[in-house]
Amino acid sequence: MNVQEHIDQFGTIDGELCVGGQPLTRLAARVGSTPFFAYDRSLLDARVDLLRRLLPARVELSYAMKANPMPAVVQHLAARVDRIDVASAGEMQHALNTGISPDRVSFAGPGKTPAEIRQAVAAGIIVEIESPTELRRVIAAGEELGVEPRIAIRVNPDFAVKGSGMRMGGGPQQFGIDAEQVPELLRFFTGGADILGFHVFAGSQNLAADIIAEAQRRTVDLVGQLAESLPAPLRYLNLGGGFGIPYTERDTRLDLESVAENLDRLVTGPIAERFPQARPVIELGRFLVGECGVYVTRVVDRKVSRGRTFLVVDGGMHHQLAASGNFGQAIRRNYPVALGSRLSAPADEEMSVVGCLCTPLDLLADGIPLPAGAAVDDLIIVFQQGAYGLTASPTAFLGHPAPAEVLV
Repeated sequence: MNVQEHIDQFGTIDGELCVGGQPLTRLAARVGSTPFFAYDRSLLDARVDLLRRLLPARVELSYAMKANPMPAVVQHLAARVDRIDVASAGEMQHALNTGISPDRVSFAGPGKTPAEIRQAVAAGIIVEIESPTELRRVIAAGEELGVEPRIAIRVNPDFAVKGSGMRMGGGPQQFGIDAEQVPELLRFFTGGADILGFHVFAGSQNLAADIIAEAQRRTVDLVGQLAESLPAPLRYLNLGGGFGIPYTERDTRLDLESVAENLDRLVTGPIAERFPQARPVIELGRFLVGECGVYVTRVVDRKVSRGRTFLVVDGGMHHQLAASGNFGQAIRRNYPVALGSRLSAPADEEMSVVGCLCTPLDLLADGIPLPAGAAVDDLIIVFQQGAYGLTASPTAFLGHPAPAEVLV
């Protein structure tokens, strides 16, 4: 996707980008200072509506809060999705503060502390165990509290998903319990918890519909084998997610219709036949929120060094680590960037947008075309900033002020 396509998603008024129907300069004045993140609730709603329209009605939609835990975003989505997935006690509290029923919250991630597990069991949320140690801790917490914990087993599958931006299954992993170890774990299970089912998450940020479809088919086959060892019928089947969004010009949008068609065949076929009590879950974070946000930062200096033009901004990788390439990119590629005051002007001068940190890693855009004459006080817009932005960045580095976040 090119920059213009990202601009078109938000819309413009008099040539100025709009977020939530507000022109960018008015929004910047409302926020009071740069840098800031702005999230568009109408785009959030549109993405949920798209998923509801295409995915099978029986599939439940879970929001992976780690993608964007801003309370206002979580509150907005809690009324529109079926479940919320959390990865810490802090996220757990944010989820419960929305008023969502605790049995609609799941807690995943390695390294859960005994205190976090006790909080989760006390709250009545689903704990997705990632090791035998976690299982013992969950059972102990239930005995101490006098309740029966509700758990699911997160499985590290015996297959890998190619094309994922981040592989989280197959081979040795800190995530989940190896598929081949699950039957033995269940064989020696003597009670103390209600095992609802399984969660299989093999990879994230995948733009290939055929690969996602294959992973879902293999997941259903794997769960079919593992379910034979369950002490009760399978009631929880989290198929993961991994739906990607386009970050660079070379990226093409995920063919969601093809993914949905494959999922419908699985839901009406083997899932309905083998697991009639289960409501399959698709867990999405980036795909729900990633395209709804922008990061806005102001040019504080323009300089030329040996023929190369740099725009130095008041933000940087301490707010947006992913755009700098330091959040898992094997080969750094530029995110879509625009000059806020001149969206329709020809992009005919090559520049690099760098942050205010004392490190050459603080690079938001490397050698991109922008309108000639970009200058001090111009606003720089970085798109695809609704996911893994502020909270996934080293905000304390060098002690700069934290940016604002707004949902409009």
